[in-house]
Amino acid sequence: MDLGRRKVVDWAIGANPTAGLACRALRMAVAKEKPSKGLIHHSDKGCQYTSKEYRQPLDASKMVGSMSRVGNPYDNAPMESFFQSLKTEHLNKRRF
Repeated sequence: MDLGRRKVVDWAIGANPTAGLACRALRMAVAKEKPSKGLIHHSDKGCQYTSKEYRQPLDASKMVGSMSRVGNPYDNAPMESFFQSLKTEHLNKRRF
């Protein structure tokens, strides 16, 4: 999500939150948005975001990684709120 524009720039849905799934969304977002060098990419400390597999395309795109403090959901509140709405309002009771 681009917090400046309050816009979801890309996404990927899967059964489990894997590094591969996160990489797919990142690659699509980079291709579509063409971010400037130094863009700050903020995430929580989930294993998919801390993996070498995810860090490589982030570094290749010249983005600066930023991560929430351990156990502090307020650092990533906009995304936590978005995912809560997505899960309860749109994905609840659906199978993919």
